[in-house]
Amino acid sequence: IIIIFFLSPIDDESFILLEAGKYEFPFSFQLPLHPLATSFTGKYGSIQYFVKVTLESPTAPHQTVSREFQVISHIDINSPVLLSSVRQTQDKMVGCWFFTSGPVSLSAKIDRKGYCNGEVIPIYAEIENCSSRLIVPKAAIFQTQTYLVRGKMKTFRQMVANVRGNHVASGSTDTWNGKTLKIPPVTPSILDCCIIRVEYSLAVYVHIPGAKKLMVELPLVIGTIPCTAFSSRNSSLVNQFAMDMGWLAQTMPEHPEAPPNYADIVSEEEYARHVTVYPPSVDCEEQLPCPMLAYIQEFRFQPPPLYSEIDPYPTEVEENQPVSLMD
Repeated sequence: IIIIFFLSPIDDESFILLEAGKYEFPFSFQLPLHPLATSFTGKYGSIQYFVKVTLESPTAPHQTVSREFQVISHIDINSPVLLSSVRQTQDKMVGCWFFTSGPVSLSAKIDRKGYCNGEVIPIYAEIENCSSRLIVPKAAIFQTQTYLVRGKMKTFRQMVANVRGNHVASGSTDTWNGKTLKIPPVTPSILDCCIIRVEYSLAVYVHIPGAKKLMVELPLVIGTIPCTAFSSRNSSLVNQFAMDMGWLAQTMPEHPEAPPNYADIVSEEEYARHVTVYPPSVDCEEQLPCPMLAYIQEFRFQPPPLYSEIDPYPTEVEENQPVSLMD
């Protein structure tokens, strides 16, 4: 695709005679209003944009200079179609004829369909191996280039990024709870060009020794305007959390008060019923015929008392207390 501009006289009145020297002619142009395909260079074709300037002279050969410029057709990821999740499930019977070893099932999901360069795709997958072979789950991003010229189509497919999982033994399962795969710097998806299309897909597949691999392919769109729904949601949650926690800074005293004394919040009668009055302490050393250390050594190796749910020494306070049952 070439855009050509000519600097030449239109009629005799607009003819300008230039003497020897260096001249500059500033000019500008406007691109068409309809969407233009993103600049791209592929295996069998390319989309390029040029500005071509030609200087015509009646007595000298024409001089031509061209400069290439890049065009990017923006794709907004925030559209509802690209924000919807994608999920596929596939299973396969491993074996041939009567020598079957069991089925292998695969289920994969991604949160949304659209991503941008440099973003990380979290992959959720479940792999169940009921066969007798050791399998390996993998994931990859594929770029598919499609060329349409005069009713003929040619396709080129290449892998741009991949990730590998752990081996799954026979009779076991494996789960990917957000396994990450980063998108490398690639050309955005080209979906609005009639002769060249560039599409992407996320393939989650299982490598089975001696059999054809089991694969599910999820459509993927590489855009230019990143998703803002998640960031705006996070900011709203942070603001709400700050508003909810604002009361804590307003009501928290700088120096917390000590708890009240029990005797200050109950009556004297209630206090006398629950508080045991102990006799004044006496000096045991004066009443014992020998030092207390001898009695301590005597009870050192004594067995513990017998367990009983009935109190052998009930008090009058406990007997007079009313008993209430609570569900």
